Amino acid sequence: QVQLVESGGGLVQAGESLRLSCAASGSIFRINDMGWYGQTPGKQRELVASVTSSGSANYADSVKGRFTISRDNAKNTVSLQMNSLKPEDTAVYYCNAEIQRRVYFPPYNYWGQGTQVTVSS
Repeated sequence: QVQLVESGGGLVQAGESLRLSCAASGSIFRINDMGWYGQTPGKQRELVASVTSSGSANYADSVKGRFTISRDNAKNTVSLQMNSLKPEDTAVYYCNAEIQRRVYFPPYNYWGQGTQVTVSS
């Protein structure tokens, strides 16, 4: 089986920083894209940032210049450095990874359990 375990959420004030981390473990042959999605009550999960296996990053317009995504392929981890946080960044953040468990298996999307980020004004 495959698990994504997140850490690093919490309550901060506007302007402060947080770092989210996510580690993939289990039976893994290859990890393609990894990313972070945010979800607020009553809304769908939305992409915050993603990074390919070669390190190419993509960001939602709302976080460009404030958030930085990075990954360590050797450790199967992905992190999200969140700076200059705003109240509108408040959400549950989910780690996502497209993982191929075996060489002949198709890739599948896995999700972490979610971590709450709350930014007070």
